Amino acid sequence: MTAASTGSSLSIIIPAKNEAASIGDVVSAVSRAYDVAEILVVDDGSSDDTASIARQAGAHVISHPITLGNGAAIKSGARAANGDVLVMMDGDGQHQAEDIESLLSKLDEGFDMAIGARDSGSHAGIGRLFANGMYNVFASAISGHRILDLTSGFRAVRGDLFKKFLYLLPNGFSYPTTITMAFLRSGFPVTFVPIKAQDRTGKSHIRPIRDGLRFLAIIFKVATLYSPLKVFLPISGVFFLGGIGYYAYTYISMGRFTNMSLLVLSAAVIIFLIGLISEQITALTFTRS
Repeated sequence: MTAASTGSSLSIIIPAKNEAASIGDVVSAVSRAYDVAEILVVDDGSSDDTASIARQAGAHVISHPITLGNGAAIKSGARAANGDVLVMMDGDGQHQAEDIESLLSKLDEGFDMAIGARDSGSHAGIGRLFANGMYNVFASAISGHRILDLTSGFRAVRGDLFKKFLYLLPNGFSYPTTITMAFLRSGFPVTFVPIKAQDRTGKSHIRPIRDGLRFLAIIFKVATLYSPLKVFLPISGVFFLGGIGYYAYTYISMGRFTNMSLLVLSAAVIIFLIGLISEQITALTFTRS
């Protein structure tokens, strides 16, 4: 079954920046597979003919006058979309129209989000494969759910639920991380569908050095979105044990309680309290949703 077969309308959102070499083929393939779907191409400040080629291929085009980011393009598409079900896919040819059916079938089974999980051969380098693997392992440990591909931009989701979280989504490439953790944190069922991503057409907009520096920031965001205390509590425990251990050492060797022991123990308490407050803020954020 598909979204169309169950009476739901379908909107397909394709963010694109300087994808003139591939966007026409992507839109045409989607149009052939889902001729009744609303196809929205969000041109994120392209300097080439991306917008005109997408329009000629049959898509409705939303143009940003300047580059705002992949996440911002997704948000623009979601706000304009009329479908009950939203499908997000890249405009560079990596995602195949025939794989949409597998995602939609999972929604028919009762899931609220289905994500295309790339196999190891779908990553464009050892560094990116390693980074994505680390994201998946860390997010799985934090959430208690097995996450196969935290950063995949190919997914199908119920539109009314997705739009509730637009205020949380960043404008950059980390929007998939945010929306995945937000759905899991709110108790909406999420599943992963294995896919084989193709080699992209043209040059990637991801810069390994620049985006690699964001690694720890994304990991921290995953934790704070889901359960901050799961991160802050172990760190607090390390400081507490360190303070107790140093106190034991100074008491045995010098017979006194030192300022360093006090400092480390105080840090343990402060870190714990920060985690506790962050946990409450996170709970209030998702109660709002």
